[in-house]
Amino acid sequence: MDRDELRALQAPLKERYREQPQAAVVTLHASGSLGDGVSCSVQTGRALAEAGLHPASGGDGSLLCSGDMLLEALVACAGVTLRAVATSLEIPLRGGTVRAEGDLDFRGTLGVDKTAPVGFRAIRLTFDLDADADDEQLATLKKLTERYCVVYQTLANAPELTTELTRD
Repeated sequence: MDRDELRALQAPLKERYREQPQAAVVTLHASGSLGDGVSCSVQTGRALAEAGLHPASGGDGSLLCSGDMLLEALVACAGVTLRAVATSLEIPLRGGTVRAEGDLDFRGTLGVDKTAPVGFRAIRLTFDLDADADDEQLATLKKLTERYCVVYQTLANAPELTTELTRD
């Protein structure tokens, strides 16, 4: 897809959202079913993902770790956003990789040390690109990818988060 194709695809959406801002607000959904043992099956839209305990918290490694899934979502979103921004700015990319690493202290989630954080204490997102772009183009590409990546922005600026527990 080139810049003109991307713009043609997005132009009617942008116009609609300018005229009807409420139309741009979409609620995404995810659900899962509690499985056997300590597991939860999540329907991804393409496949069933079965998540369980990470080996550092007692899992055997046969199930997906939700922490890995979070990093995978970040990589997917950042990669798609980077490609869209590069296309829009006509920065040719021959290829590349996107990696995310996150540091967890499992003492927190296991309740071993109440002062240890539960959750990632640091996440690093790395782009290794095969491109002839100059430093200024790459800096713009990075800045705009950070700005428009939904998962990146959600992690960087935590939204209001609520929980509810009901009975079947």
